[in-house]
Parts: sequence; C-alpha cells; structure tokens
Amino acid sequence: MKLEQADLSSLFSHTEIPDIFFSEYLSQANGDFIKVYLYMLFLSKYDKDIKVNDLSKKLNLSPKIIQDSVKYWEEQGVITKKNSGYIMHNLQEIELYNLYKPKTSLSAEQMQKSAESQKRAEAITCINNRYFSGLMPTTWYSDIELWFKKYGFDEQVMIALFSTCFDRSALYKNYIQAVAETWHKNNIKTFSDLEAYEEKREKVNLIANTISKKLGFNRQLSQFEYAYVEKWYVDYGYSLDIIEIALKKTTSKTNPNFDYLDKLLSDWHDRNLHSAEEIQKFLLEFKQKNKNIQKLEKSTGYSKYDQRDYTNLDNLYANLKV
Repeated sequence: MKLEQADLSSLFSHTEIPDIFFSEYLSQANGDFIKVYLYMLFLSKYDKDIKVNDLSKKLNLSPKIIQDSVKYWEEQGVITKKNSGYIMHNLQEIELYNLYKPKTSLSAEQMQKSAESQKRAEAITCINNRYFSGLMPTTWYSDIELWFKKYGFDEQVMIALFSTCFDRSALYKNYIQAVAETWHKNNIKTFSDLEAYEEKREKVNLIANTISKKLGFNRQLSQFEYAYVEKWYVDYGYSLDIIEIALKKTTSKTNPNFDYLDKLLSDWHDRNLHSAEEIQKFLLEFKQKNKNIQKLEKSTGYSKYDQRDYTNLDNLYANLKV
C-alpha cells in the first residue's frame, strides 16, 4: 500500500506530532495501534510504498494486529483508504471540523448554535488565510473562540479586529486583546456598532487636531488631553462650536490649560446647557449679574457684599470673551 500525507507543504527532517494527538487520541488507543500509527505517520513524509507484511516485520507485530490497527484509525477518521493506499489526515483540521461542523436532527436552538459555529469557523478560516497565510498557530483557535464568547463580537467585528491590528503591525495577542477590551467598553458587538464608533473617533480626532492648532501646539495631544476631548464630545455631546467658546478664554492665558477648559465645559454641562446659544445666553446673564452686584456695592459702599454663589465663578469666567 502507498502512504501519503494530506496537504503536506514541505518535508522536514523530523516527524511532527500535534498536541491534539496526546489529548484526544492517545488514551483511547492501545499501544500496538499507537505504534502502527506513528510509524505510518513517519513513512507518509516520504511517500513510501509499503505492505502489511513489511509493517509486520518492521514493527514486530502480527499482520492481524497491523490490519486491526489500520481499521481502528480508519474508524477514528485519522486515515482514509484509497485505491493506492491511505491518506494521513491533519489532526488539527479534524478537530476543528468536528468543533464547527453542522449536525443533523438538532433542536431549533441547537441548529441556531450550529449555524453560529459554522459562521465563526468561516471567520476563523478567513483570519487564518488573510493574516497568517494559512499558518496560524493552533493555540490561536481557542483564543479567538474565547474572545467571541467574552466580548460578544459578531464575525465581521472579529475579522475587523485582526485587520486593525495587522494594519498597525501589532498582530500580538496582548495588543489584540487590548483593542478588543476598548471596543467592548464602547459597546461594540456588530459591524454597524464598529462603524459608528470609528465615525465618532474620526470626529474626536478632528476636534483634537483643531484644538491643538488653536492652542498653538506643535505636537499631538497627549493621552490625557485626548481623553478630555473624548469626554467633551462623547460624554457631554459638545460639538466644536461649543468647545471654541471655551477656547476663547485661553487667549488671556500664557499657558493654555486643559484642566481649566474642562472646568468650564463641565460647569456648562452641569447646568444642562446643550447648545452654543444657551451657553452664550448664560455667559451674558452672568456678566450682567456681576455688573449689577458691582453697582450695588458701589452705591451702598458695602465692598464686602456676600458673593458666595459667584466668587468661584468670577475666577472661572474672568475676562471671558462672549
């Protein structure tokens, strides 16, 4: 009989045995069957023709044991008989197929889970072929499955996750998981969620660059400064026209301070001011109120008029252009 190994891309000077053999097959087979399989695996590298009697003599086993061994491994799906001999199958591919293959006579819930598994298998195959040239290490399969369960991503998002990290030349598990955590915190599950998130990030980047230019920075914003911009745009819902009102305040300061900008914008947010018009109206009213207080102090001669509600605001809004 002739032995050949399925999809063997190149020859090696040693015989490789995948870990799945030890975890899934070793404990179920008797010693003679294992002996026969390992020798057949060794011979398959060289595309050798060998007969049952030859195996019997080489391994010091009876022809019947050789035949029983071959039959056993056929039943396990590890080898397949063909006219000229046998094909030795890839054990990782067998286990991956068994994990995701659709099954018959299933309940509606099981059928749904089976369909989901098939989609995930297709996504993993896409990731393997596109970003690992078909040579993705076997340990990645379980990691990807874990990320599916942990983060609730759909298949398109998982592929996009690898695409993002690949484009950044950072196809490392720690980095991929860090990006996945960020997406998860932003409630990304579907590809439409991801598109909305990316659109939002583009707007944040545009606002961050505009702020940097208006403040005269010859650099990108730091991580902490960028976090402020995300807070103002994402959490507060403030557009650039509102942020620019706060930026005008910095014209009287030699060292523009993001903490100061945040105090202004946070004060407006706490007051439920949502538009540039509402903020401008508030600033005018506040300025007029301060003028009235100053007139009252001057007319009464009482320079220590109680301004407990306004002292901090006076300092915050001093010289603000409106």
